[in-house]
Amino acid sequence: MSVEQNKETARRLYEELITFRRPELLDELVAEDAVDETVQGGRGGRDDFRAHVQGVWDTVEGVKATVTDLVAEGDRVVVFWRIEGVQRRPLFGAPPSGRHFTGNSISWITFRAGKIVRYNVLPDRLGILQQISPRESANG
Repeated sequence: MSVEQNKETARRLYEELITFRRPELLDELVAEDAVDETVQGGRGGRDDFRAHVQGVWDTVEGVKATVTDLVAEGDRVVVFWRIEGVQRRPLFGAPPSGRHFTGNSISWITFRAGKIVRYNVLPDRLGILQQISPRESANG
């Protein structure tokens, strides 16, 4: 597959699968033996991706994932993207807040034959936590 096709698949992961809640796309976008490095204690495979995506949907109400840039070479794509929504479940150790947040992330994805075989993400945890954590009043 071409670099441009891999970039388009990466874009679809966020903008179609995540934002438009289309779990049926997992079979099309993700290889059966793929590794989602974000899943702690996962067994590998597409089921880890399914669990990751479901976790995002459960945690972030009205989630919107927007790709802001893509850089690719060979079988690798680096995705710069933004997530936004309302936190409904614990996130990065913070209890559910009901607050809207926006966060930037960078993901790196490896492809084989046009499907994702390895995935990892580096979210802006601090920026997100600053938005969802309880705020202390100026009076103490």
